[in-house]
Amino acid sequence: MEVILLERIERLGAMGEVVNVKPGFARNFLFPQKKALRANKDNKALYEAKKGELEANNVKARDQAQVVAKKMDGMKLIIVRSAGEGGQLYGSVSARDIADALKDEGFPLERTTQVLLNAPVKALGTYKTAVRLHPEVKVDVDFTVARSLEEANQKAVEAAAMLERAEDAAKLVGETEGEAQAEDAAEEAQA
Repeated sequence: MEVILLERIERLGAMGEVVNVKPGFARNFLFPQKKALRANKDNKALYEAKKGELEANNVKARDQAQVVAKKMDGMKLIIVRSAGEGGQLYGSVSARDIADALKDEGFPLERTTQVLLNAPVKALGTYKTAVRLHPEVKVDVDFTVARSLEEANQKAVEAAAMLERAEDAAKLVGETEGEAQAEDAAEEAQA
């Protein structure tokens, strides 16, 4: 089934493109969400008439999403869940839980379409997921799943210390490599 896209859709096409999709995808997602029109002569004329308005609305929505993305950039969420001794959760953390945590922080999201969590989280730890605020704007959000707020803060301190040690080690490796390269250059110059 051919449709005219009314907004950019990832892995499908840009606004105004006529693309071929499966009929079920069009009927169940694109048409109810008002993301596409059936590609016929009348709808093509309708799209051309409203093209400027649609593009202006898209630019406005993208700019608003970029402002929210700047506020959300670097955000670290803490999600408290019960877990066993081995760190396995009694349940899981899903896109819905992350969307709810972001709502609590003041960022209202649609959980199913905007939080791009590949699979539910089933263990304690620190994770990262992408959040799509607009078809052209994504932001990464870090979240920690812990038994309590104290445990999450302790893990954050440990992670920062580990990162600092890794950076120090990288500096040392870089210095020793630089010294080795300087020695090699000196030997070549002598030869």
